[in-house]
Amino acid sequence: MTEAADPFVHHPVLRSRIIEPEKSRFRTFEPSDLDAEMKARGMPDNWRYSDEDREALRKAALAGREGQDIWVFAYGSLMWNPAFLFAEVRHGRIEGYARSFCLYDVRGGRGTPERPGLMAALDTGDHCDGLVFRIAADLVEAESRILFKREMLMGSYVPEFVGCETRAGTVEALAFVANHDTPQIRTDIAHEDKVRFIASGSGRLGTSREYLENLADHFEALDIDDEEVFGLLKDVRAWREGPETAPDGR
Repeated sequence: MTEAADPFVHHPVLRSRIIEPEKSRFRTFEPSDLDAEMKARGMPDNWRYSDEDREALRKAALAGREGQDIWVFAYGSLMWNPAFLFAEVRHGRIEGYARSFCLYDVRGGRGTPERPGLMAALDTGDHCDGLVFRIAADLVEAESRILFKREMLMGSYVPEFVGCETRAGTVEALAFVANHDTPQIRTDIAHEDKVRFIASGSGRLGTSREYLENLADHFEALDIDDEEVFGLLKDVRAWREGPETAPDGR
């Protein structure tokens, strides 16, 4: 495949909205960096995937694609902070899946037990708009390791290749889909609690509100009308903390 001279050739508006991979904290992130913090939070030693198990999952996901470019579908923070080097980025849409604010965070990322946070996961649904990034074949081995250390830290997701529609054609993209067998995936959260968690959740990665605002900013730039994202953002901006709405850690 011929390399695009400019990764942003399809969407120049994204150039200032995506953190340069070399400047991302996730390029040098190691899962073991969080072990001491998680121990202090009372988490068991096996709170995350071992390096060996994660590597086995990565190899299984990419099996049969050796020597090929791969595409990665981004529906959340990967949209503005992919951390891996990419040769091209496009607006993409996948059918049969939807962005769902069901990733419940009390482990310090964008929320704590006292102030839970909430982020998006990819679940079954109608369709999901996002970005799709192409990693050149000669970089797949190194860059996919960086990706899996971040996305497959623990069992919140299952890696799957899905069809992704773009204006330049359909591609098969690696996506990280919600794993309903883990307690981090919560599909029972009422709308008012979603608003509260997003409005007040905060952790080492920033706030849940910043996460939602970044999503909205990208959709505005790409002229994508996402009813749930913009509806949640409107309600989060209207939310006011008071004694009767203090997070209860559910």
